[in-house]
Amino acid sequence: MPCHLGQLLLANLDAAVSNSQENVAELVITLIILLLGATGVALLTRRFRLPYVTGLVLAGLAVTDLLPRRTGLDPSLVLNLFLPILIFEAGINTDISRLRSTFKPIALLAVPGSAISSGIIAILLKFGLGLAWIPAILLGVILANTDTVSMIAIFKEMPVPSRLSTIVEGETLFNDATALVLFNLVLQVYSTGSLTFLEGVQGFLFIAIGGIIIGLILGYLSIPIFARLDDPLSSLLLTVAVALGTFQVGQSLGVSGAVAVVVAGLIFGNLGLSRTTSASTRITLLSFWEYASFSVNTFIFLLIGVEIDLITLWNALPAVLLAVLAFQAGRILSVYPLLAGIRWIDRPIPLPWQHLLFLGNIKGSLSMALALSLPTTLPGREGFIAIIYGCVLLSLVGQGSSLPWVVKRLNLSKFSEAKQQIEELQAQLITSKAAQDELDTLLKSGVLPKSVYEEMRSAYQVRVAGAEKSLREIYNRRPDEFDNKSGEIGKLDAIRRRLLLAEKAALNEAIRTRILSEEIVRGRLTKLDEQLLILEDD
Repeated sequence: MPCHLGQLLLANLDAAVSNSQENVAELVITLIILLLGATGVALLTRRFRLPYVTGLVLAGLAVTDLLPRRTGLDPSLVLNLFLPILIFEAGINTDISRLRSTFKPIALLAVPGSAISSGIIAILLKFGLGLAWIPAILLGVILANTDTVSMIAIFKEMPVPSRLSTIVEGETLFNDATALVLFNLVLQVYSTGSLTFLEGVQGFLFIAIGGIIIGLILGYLSIPIFARLDDPLSSLLLTVAVALGTFQVGQSLGVSGAVAVVVAGLIFGNLGLSRTTSASTRITLLSFWEYASFSVNTFIFLLIGVEIDLITLWNALPAVLLAVLAFQAGRILSVYPLLAGIRWIDRPIPLPWQHLLFLGNIKGSLSMALALSLPTTLPGREGFIAIIYGCVLLSLVGQGSSLPWVVKRLNLSKFSEAKQQIEELQAQLITSKAAQDELDTLLKSGVLPKSVYEEMRSAYQVRVAGAEKSLREIYNRRPDEFDNKSGEIGKLDAIRRRLLLAEKAALNEAIRTRILSEEIVRGRLTKLDEQLLILEDD
C-alpha cells in the first residue's frame, strides 16, 4: 500500500511539473507574439502616421486568436505594478517649478473636475440605462478618468505650447489618484450600505492627505541613501524599490498609494536627481524609467485589445454609445465652466487649449483595471465591464487616431525655422555648460589632470561663446523686427515669465520671513501679476 501511495504521489508531482513547464512555455510564446506585434505596430504607425497606442489596441484585437491561451489584463497587476511605474516615471520627469506655475488649472481639472464629470456621467447612465445609484456612480468614476498617454505621445511628435503640455501631464498625475480615491470611497458605501456627505469628505481628505504625507516621508528618506550610492545600477534598484514600495505602504495604511507615488516621484526627480548626481547615474536612471514606462504602456494597450471581445461588445453597443455620450457630456460640463472661471485666479486658458483638453478625453488602462476590480457580487457586473471596454476601445480608436488632426486644426503646433534656430542654439549652450560643470567635478575629484581639463574646457568655452553671441543678436533685436508667427516673441516671453516668477517668489519669501511688510510689497506683486498676464502664452 505505501508503495502504491508513493507511486501515486510521484505521478502527481510529475504531472504538476509537466503542467508548470507547459504554462511557462505558453507564457514565453505569448510574450514573443506580443513583442513581435508591438514591433509591427511601431513600423506601421510610423509609416501611416497613426498614434502608437491606437495601433497597439487594434493589434491586440488581431492577435487574440494567435495566442496559445487567453491572456488579458490582471487588475491586481495593473494597480500594483504597472500603475506605480507609470506614475513614478511621470513624477521624476516633471519639473516642480512648471507644475507650480500651472497648479491651479491642474487642481481644478483633477479634483473638482473629476468629481463633477463623475456625477454627470452617473446621473445620465442611471436614468438612461435604468441603473441603481451605486453601479451608476461606479461607472461614472471609472469613465471620468482620462488616460492621456496618447496625448503625450502626440505632443512628442508635434510640439505644443509647454504650458499646455504641463497641464495635460499634471492632470494625468493627479487624475489617476483622484479616480482611485473616489472608487474606493464608493466601494466603501457599497460594502457598508451608508456614508454621509461629511464622512465622504473626511474619508477623501484622509486618503489624499495621508498619501501626500507617506510620499513626502519616503521620498525625502530615499534622497540621503541615493546620495551615498555611487553605482548607477544600485541607484536604479533603489528607485524601483521606492516606486513600488511607496505604493504598497500607502495601500497597507489605508491611504492613497497613487498619491504617495506621485509625491515621492516629484521629490526624487527634483531633489534626488540634482546636479550633485553624476551624469552617468542620471542618464542611466532616466533611460531606464523611460524604457520601463514605454514597455508597460506597450503591454497594457496590447492587452486591452486582447481583452476586448468584439461579439460581447456588439451586443452591448447601444449602452456603450450612451456611455460615450455621457462621458463626453461630463467632460464638456467640467472643462469649459471650470477653465472659463480660472481667469479670476490665474492666467486664462486659451479656448483652443480647452478644445484639446475636451477632445483628448481618452480612456485607457486604469479604466480597464477598475472595471475588472468591480465586486463580483455587484448585479450586472459583466454588462458593466462590457460597457467600459467598449468606451475604452471607441475612445482610443476614434479620438486617439484623430488627435494629430485636432492639434493641426487648432493650430497648436507652431515650430518655425526661427524658433528651431533659437532652440538649437539653446541646446548648444545648455549642453556645453553641462559638460563644463562635469569637467569641474572631474578636476576636483582628481580624475582629470589640470592641463587636460583646461584644454577640454576651452573647447567647450568656444561653443558657449558662439551660442551666446548668436542668441544675444536675436534677443537684442527691436520688437518690431520680430515675426509674431515665428515663435520668437513667445520664446522671449517664456524667458521673461521665468524672470518675473523669480521676482514674485523672492517677494513672497521676503514677506514670509518678515524682511518686508505686506503693505509695501502688495503693489509690486500686483504689477508683476499684470506683466505676467500680458505675456504671450508659452
